Amino acid sequence: MKISSVNSSLLNGTETMQKVREAGEGASFSDLVKRIRSSENFKGGGSVSSANVIQDGRLNGDFASGFANTFTSESDKKALPVGAAANGAGVHAKSATIDRTSKLYEKSLELESYIVKIMVSSMRSTVTKTSLFGGDSFASQMYEDMMYDEYATQLTKNAGFGLADQVYLQLNVQA
Repeated sequence: MKISSVNSSLLNGTETMQKVREAGEGASFSDLVKRIRSSENFKGGGSVSSANVIQDGRLNGDFASGFANTFTSESDKKALPVGAAANGAGVHAKSATIDRTSKLYEKSLELESYIVKIMVSSMRSTVTKTSLFGGDSFASQMYEDMMYDEYATQLTKNAGFGLADQVYLQLNVQA
């Protein structure tokens, strides 16, 4: 038996195995599509509405951390202000409590995070950049911006600036 005939038969066997795998994958994909179409969620006309995609203002696939479920303990329902909100109250001011589990406080944290992002972005613009790690491409700018968004979120959660507390106290006027 010649080497070329052995090599040819090996190649044909490899090609045959690849075709069998592709046919099996195609069949399993067709089965998956049939199961999805026959499921209860697909019966309503076969389309996805925005009510199915958006949950609490966040899109599916949004992997940035947010402020939902940041504060969940019972003590967070009657928390004292921190940071600038605690310092700005003064000695004679009535002590107020903050419900950190409420949606209003979550939105106040988002506002504080936005302001912190503006502050961090202005600081970022003072840093000289090098082209060592991909230069100034669109992708590097996008991922760097995502990283600074996450920095702002983590700073808001952990630094205790108190801006969210001030916003909450102003918007949640208790008579």
